[in-house]
Amino acid sequence: MSSASQKFVSQTSTKGLLVACATAALCAATILGCKSPKPLQKPIKTGATVQYPVRPAIAPPTFKLFHQTDNSLTLVTDEHASNDQIAAILWQLHDTAKTDSFGPLGLPQSFIDKRDPIVWFHIYRGAKCASEKYTEGKYPCGASYHGAGDYTLGSFSNKNYDDAVLITNGKETHLWDTNTQH
Repeated sequence: MSSASQKFVSQTSTKGLLVACATAALCAATILGCKSPKPLQKPIKTGATVQYPVRPAIAPPTFKLFHQTDNSLTLVTDEHASNDQIAAILWQLHDTAKTDSFGPLGLPQSFIDKRDPIVWFHIYRGAKCASEKYTEGKYPCGASYHGAGDYTLGSFSNKNYDDAVLITNGKETHLWDTNTQH
């Protein structure tokens, strides 16, 4: 056999040996069972409590129904309403939901009762940007959301769920713990 032939046989034998070893290792791992690494555990909160803002001690300003869709109501109030006044409206909606008395606020009680399963209330300071949720074409105030507060009544798992967020410069602040009575 020539030296080139001997070199080829030697390289082929080495490659064959490596393939055989890799195959044997794979078979052994399959037969013995591979153990996947344990998934990372979710972090556990340790003593961190969420602080909710204090309920405002002021009366809510007046508002009016600006627009209604099949699952939301857009409300407008004074364009200069403070954050406390917006929060007072959100708390008023919360209290009204507990007593099923939206009618006196000028809101359609039967629409709210028939929610399937959620109704959203979007609160705006003034009417200028209030049409942004349902407008076609150019948005009245640009492409971002300009609501001052949102109230959610109902969820897919709990028809009486309620949540409220005060929106300031795009940052949402929840007003209460949705898992407790308030």
